[in-house]
Order: sequence, then C-alpha cells, then structure tokens
Amino acid sequence: MRITAVKGFPVWVGQRNCFIVKVETDAGIAGVGEGGISGRELAMQGLLDHVAQFLVGMDPRRIEHIWQTLYRGAYFEGGKILGAVISAIDMALWDILGQSLGVPVYQLLGGAAREQVECFDTPGALTNEACVEQAVRSASAGWRHLRFGIGMASAEDEGRVYEPLESLDLAVRWIHAVREAVGTGVSLSIDFHHRLSVAEAALFCQRSAGVHLLMLEEPIRAQSPHAYRQLRTMTPVPFAIGEEFSSKWEFLPFIEEGLLNYARIDVSNVGGLTEARKVAGWCEAHYIDVMPHNPLGPVCTAASIHFCAALNNFAGLEYRPEIAATYPRDLFPTMPEIAGASFPLPTAPGLGVTFDETVAAQYAFAYWEAPHLRRRDGAYTNW
Repeated sequence: MRITAVKGFPVWVGQRNCFIVKVETDAGIAGVGEGGISGRELAMQGLLDHVAQFLVGMDPRRIEHIWQTLYRGAYFEGGKILGAVISAIDMALWDILGQSLGVPVYQLLGGAAREQVECFDTPGALTNEACVEQAVRSASAGWRHLRFGIGMASAEDEGRVYEPLESLDLAVRWIHAVREAVGTGVSLSIDFHHRLSVAEAALFCQRSAGVHLLMLEEPIRAQSPHAYRQLRTMTPVPFAIGEEFSSKWEFLPFIEEGLLNYARIDVSNVGGLTEARKVAGWCEAHYIDVMPHNPLGPVCTAASIHFCAALNNFAGLEYRPEIAATYPRDLFPTMPEIAGASFPLPTAPGLGVTFDETVAAQYAFAYWEAPHLRRRDGAYTNW
C-alpha cells in the first residue's frame, strides 16, 4: 500500500474553521485527521503542502517512521504548526490502518480499557446566576464532571476587556454558589485559560478552598515550568496542564517534576495518536491521569475517543455538545454520537468518522481570530 495524495481542507464549521487532512492510498482506502491550531489554518496548509511532496509514495502503515520523518525531516524541529500538521497526518494514518485491518483504531492501541468514554461538560462562565442554573441542568442530565470558564460581568467587557482580579472575584462568588446548588457528588473544575499571574492564581486558590476543586486548568501560561513550580508551593489544588504542548518534550519537565496532576493532551496538537500514547504512558508511570483537550471538530473528537478508550489512566474527555451541534452533517456524514454524558465504544473500522470533500467548497475558509483582550489601561492580555 502506498500514499497517493495528501490533501488539506480548511473549512468553516459554524463557529470557526477546522483543518481537515485527507490521506489517500492506492488501495482505495482514505484516512482523515484534524490539525488543532485554530486561527492559523492557512499556516498548517502551507506546511502540509511541503511535506506532501515526500509523503506521496510512502507506505502509510509505517506510522512511527513517518512520524519521525515529519518531525525531524526539516532540521528545524518542533513548533506548534508542525505539531498540528503531524497530528492530522498521524490520525489519518491510524484511520487507514484500522480500515485496512477491519477494526476500530482503539483495538490497535491495545484494545478497550473501559466500556465507555465519559466526558465532562462546560456549563458556561462564572459571571452570573446563569452558570448556576446551567450547572443544575447538566448535573440533572447525568454529567458528573463540570468545568467552568471565567470572564467579566458584562457582555460588553467580555468581548474586549479582561481584568484578572475582577474576574477572579466573580469566579470565587459563583463557584461557591454552584457547589451549594449541585452538592458534593459532582466534580467541579475551572479553566482560567492561562490568564492569571502566579500571585493571582494563588489568591484564587486560597479564596476557593472550600469548594474542593477537582482541578484548576491552565491558571498561568505554560511556557515556564519554574513559574508552575512556584505556584505548586503556594497551593495544594490539582493542576491540569498541557493543551498547548506540541510534543512529548514540552510535557517533560511538568511530568518529571510533578507539576501537573491531569495531562490535558490534545491529539490534534501533540503529534497525533502516536505521540499522545507515549505521553500517556509516561504519565501512567508517574500516577498522572489523562484528561484530553478536545474543543475542536468531529475528527479530533473521534480520535480522542479511541485514545481514551485504550487508556487505563483516563479521567474524562472534554466535549462541547453545543459546538458539536453546529458541525455540518453533509460535510461530516458520520461523526461520533454521545449517549448522555459518555461515548459508547466505536464499532466501525478506523476512526469511524467521514468527511465529504465534494461539499467542502460550500464551507469555504473564512478568516477567524481568537478574541484579543485588553486591560482597561489598554495593555494586551491573554484570551
């Protein structure tokens, strides 16, 4: 079997673009993957065009060999765009292998370690009483793990302004209200989207101590393990880190130094299923659970389900039903379907998701940029 074509499709899926990669073979089998750097889809397409020149003609079943060639082949190793493109290609290769053997991908990763893949819900931002109402609805619908975002009090501010201490004050107030409303049987977590400083994150942990958070996700930016080491000495709250990491080497200090408790591995950024499995095994050796990052399209969701199904050290998969409802059904004729708060084990060969490139032109790429937030004094701050 040989690769005959490698195609990229930046497509608009309702709220933003997805970057879908299709790898075709001379055996009539095609696999699909997804790259995860939202807002930089044309950069991924440019890199894909380069690597397609040497991928054509290779055996798609040599997945590890292709991974190493992609990562090390340009001399300048690493980077977010490279990690995302490798991820998309890698997913597609596993999809091809599963289809060629007539089995779901998770069977190739060691088989099922569980009977279903449980997800956690994101009921909204901790800004007003609406988050409490939604939390109660989610808990009543069977979601056992709720993860909240953070923001500002007014819709006008939320679109433009972010002041950490004001947002922190709201988060403290409303997470306590949520805990009171849902009781102790539901796990609560907060994603600060790396918007805080070390001091601000420590202050939040002090003020929310009575809530007993399952995890604090990305409280500060993750480029500096030293900053997380300092924060680790200031709070016992578990940390969830890693959604931005694009290789095992970026995870290295956070795993080896005990700086994270939940690994937010993103199969569409870290280097696909091949790299994700290596990081997960490393985590298992350090008694760290995996809680994959998955806010993107149906191909990433499908690959994440297979990844989680085969993991023993799995804690929960991110899933946003309200976003999934916007995916065009004609563009993705087959995609994962959640049952309550969990995905059943896939049964179709490969990843079990399909992409119809014949209608891709109807969902043309549109420039989308993540919000650019500022402080009230005009300084740029993280989204």
